[in-house]
Amino acid sequence: MSSRRGRLMRSVDVLVIGAGPAGLAAAHAARRAGARVVLLDASAVVGGQFWRHPPAGSSAADSLALQHKWDGFTALRAALTEDPGCEVVTGAQVWAVDRRDAGPPVVHALVGPADGGDRRRRVFEPRALVLATGAHERTLPFPGWDLPGVCTAGAAQAMAKGEGVAVGRRVLVAGTGPFLLPVAAGLIHVGATVAGVVEASSRRRIARGWLPRPHRMRPKDLLAKSAELGGYVRTLAAHRVPYRTGAAVVAAHGEDRVTAVTVARITEDWTPVPGTGRRVEVDAVCVGHGFVPRTELAISAGCALAADGSVRVDDGQRTSVPGVYAAGEITGIGGADLALAEGAAAGRAAAGAAGQTAVGGAVSTAEVARHRAFAARMHRAHGIRPGWTSWVGDSTVVCRCEEVTAGQVRAALAETGTCGLRSLKLSSRVGLGMCQGRTCGRNVEDLLPGPLLDAGRMANRPIAVPVRLGEIATTPTE
Repeated sequence: MSSRRGRLMRSVDVLVIGAGPAGLAAAHAARRAGARVVLLDASAVVGGQFWRHPPAGSSAADSLALQHKWDGFTALRAALTEDPGCEVVTGAQVWAVDRRDAGPPVVHALVGPADGGDRRRRVFEPRALVLATGAHERTLPFPGWDLPGVCTAGAAQAMAKGEGVAVGRRVLVAGTGPFLLPVAAGLIHVGATVAGVVEASSRRRIARGWLPRPHRMRPKDLLAKSAELGGYVRTLAAHRVPYRTGAAVVAAHGEDRVTAVTVARITEDWTPVPGTGRRVEVDAVCVGHGFVPRTELAISAGCALAADGSVRVDDGQRTSVPGVYAAGEITGIGGADLALAEGAAAGRAAAGAAGQTAVGGAVSTAEVARHRAFAARMHRAHGIRPGWTSWVGDSTVVCRCEEVTAGQVRAALAETGTCGLRSLKLSSRVGLGMCQGRTCGRNVEDLLPGPLLDAGRMANRPIAVPVRLGEIATTPTE
């Protein structure tokens, strides 16, 4: 425990932010190397979105039907929660990080229910910091996407996993990427009728992305992935769910809530083909177009970003800031297996930076490389193409928090004559709502006619989450 500038701080070897697959693996690896660890997560339980806990009273069969690698999760959780050398703090929202002249930043957190009035303030001074903050979903806007009944694919999966309920009775799943398949299978498991799965990438592009050899995955890993895919395909086939490629939801219809969607064929660059729209009756539609890394804390810590907006790391998961490591979706979207491998590598390296013995680095680096090769194939097969902006009309809302339309964004661009996000935010209020651009940021960037003049500014938030002034003013507790 130390006091600096009147603040009570907790010194710790390794601080891990985020308790999804990457964070759990990092904390476990750091503990095995001998470091004392604190693991923070904003949720009430550890596991992240991937290992979202089933509702109370669920049978073991129901739980396993919606989960993958659950045994691995329970083993990790037990190893950490039963270890006196690891403090697991749930309900902990990290709201700021303070850069230091040397070493990792100081981390500020509030612990307790976000809607409660007695959250405790805690400040940590780690010798090494691992950022495993994950990602949030990206949904491309279309006319009517703000109607009740239109939700993200992740929200549908969260309700199925965490509550055992479906978002609707007749549901369409649309977007791009392998994630659509477990979402559809989960909806079927909790009783929904899935009207179809609509994949934006064409069969040709999917084949070009996934099929070329050589595969760098180990045979057992490839077999496991194939078995998982086969399970989803069998579920969809058994329930006669149509799977359509090279198509997209380009509009949702309804008065008080969605009652139908228009699905149209799209070109290789995702431009809708005129005259191909088909109306599908639904009472819910789940849309997901991949994920966006949560980089707010990394940016505040001074970490450099890669061209795709993820945190740049080396082979040891080191960021550009000494003593700060990153793992999982924050370094690029790649799935749970890559997150686990990167987390283990980051935890070992962080323990080494904290003065412990880092072991197994070569093995971990090779495993990370294999899973990154798999992730690269996924991005080639399912990456977002620029033609999607053609289905966004001037009246389409792009910033739901502030109800800013695409037309207003385009008018602001014409008025300011610049592609700077700061001037665009000030002139149109896009990205200034509760989500602070997390939902609309990337989409607005795609609407700009030229390269950004201040790339990354939409995610630059000195205060990462909503906090009360009174909470900031309180004295930190141990």
